[in-house]
Amino acid sequence: MEKNKRPVFLDLTRIDMPVMAALSIAHRITGVLMILSIPLVIYLLDLSLASPQGYETVISLFDSGLFRLIVLLILWCFAHHFFAGIRYFMLDLDIGVNVEAGRKSAWYVLGAGLVMVFAGMGLML
Repeated sequence: MEKNKRPVFLDLTRIDMPVMAALSIAHRITGVLMILSIPLVIYLLDLSLASPQGYETVISLFDSGLFRLIVLLILWCFAHHFFAGIRYFMLDLDIGVNVEAGRKSAWYVLGAGLVMVFAGMGLML
């Protein structure tokens, strides 16, 4: 058998990924992060519904910058995953499958996720 003489390029930092590939990777990461955030969200919901003191405890957590950052990350995960899911559903229906439309819709999804994060930041102020 002849040995494969194709070059192997493994430096992923130098690969110029199209926006559609970055969106796909981010969609998978946000799905995992949402699954991992479920215990925290359930705990906070349980605490806030248990008593008025528990509710005050959850509200007081928003005074922490780290907690606000975590909430914004969870919000971005949900928004990104939601909008990317709609985009992938439309692709399954053969809507926007050409390269230019796919590139545009990928940028729209990224922008919509950021808009949701900025809206969440505005609500937290």
